[in-house]
Amino acid sequence: MDAVVPTLNKPTILVVDDTPDNLSLMRELLKTDYQVLLANGGERALKLAAMVPPPDLILLDIMMPGMDGYEVCQRLKHNPQTRDIPVVFLTAKTDIDDEQHGLELGAVDYITKPISPPIVLARVKNHLALKAHTDFLRDKSDFLETEVAKRTREVVAIQDVTILAMASLAETRDSDTGNHIRRTQFYVKALAEHLRTHPRFANVLSDSYIEMLFKSAPLHDIGKVGIPDRILLKPGRFEPAEFEIMKTHTTLGRDAIEHAERQLGMSVDFLSVAKEIALSHQEKWDGSGYPQGLAGDAIPLSARLMAVADVYDALISRRVYKEGMPHEKAVAIVQEGRGSHFDPDITDAFLALQDEFRSIAARFADTDQDMVEKKVQLERFS
Repeated sequence: MDAVVPTLNKPTILVVDDTPDNLSLMRELLKTDYQVLLANGGERALKLAAMVPPPDLILLDIMMPGMDGYEVCQRLKHNPQTRDIPVVFLTAKTDIDDEQHGLELGAVDYITKPISPPIVLARVKNHLALKAHTDFLRDKSDFLETEVAKRTREVVAIQDVTILAMASLAETRDSDTGNHIRRTQFYVKALAEHLRTHPRFANVLSDSYIEMLFKSAPLHDIGKVGIPDRILLKPGRFEPAEFEIMKTHTTLGRDAIEHAERQLGMSVDFLSVAKEIALSHQEKWDGSGYPQGLAGDAIPLSARLMAVADVYDALISRRVYKEGMPHEKAVAIVQEGRGSHFDPDITDAFLALQDEFRSIAARFADTDQDMVEKKVQLERFS
């Protein structure tokens, strides 16, 4: 692509006319204050207009052989590279309809011949000043838009890191590894995306809601931070009294998120979903779960999705005190809970996605080193 080298920062004017005398006249008129480019036809004009940097203003004749000025203007305005260059028609066509047509094509002005040199210079000066102001505002707008996007990415990144940090804090005091957080995130997302067109769920499972689910999932067990070590770290079955205390991790989690929301001084959509999941992911479809004994659709959808994800992962995952269950056996147990423990339609989605669940589990599998580190962490609390 041709390049124009500015001369002492002078604005560049492209003059387009098929008459050599007119080109010479305009060059003499403009050369003191501007860098002048000349084109004797439409094709040449379009080529010069596409140079880098482009001209600051185009003075365009209408009556030219081949491609007339109207077509040149139209093509300039249809090209993203040249559409912002101001076009001033400089023509012998004096009819009002011709002027109207030129302005409708996107020209900023219409000057008839024979020209008045002072008037031409004044209009050129005014249009260049207007263009400079417009360019400044556009550049400022682009800068601000870029800054807003950058700040938004930073806020989202801080938000994500904070969520994972909070969730990891709970995991360090549990027998789960940090990979449990990642696996359940992707399980829930897979279920939600599979069910997004289902008649029961389509009005809820929008893109934004699924994103909130993904963000919120790591906080499902945040309430375990408040469970005493003697219960949380117990490898065997809980005594009835111990289990009652363990069950409070759901309300503790909800209350912790509510407290954070109050400190923030505003409600946050994804924290609303996080509260639902933290409080209700241990509820069961038949009403036999906890902490509120909710049943059926009274259980928030987010919590019903997490219930399947959490149970499947608990079954297949290694712990310091146990080996993980084979995938097939875990699938059979979830299937057995269809309509009692789990929402039937979500269970069916899980069965349809079981290979994807297996793949997610493999992608975020616990390593031997994970288990060693978890054992060391737990020994610090024992």
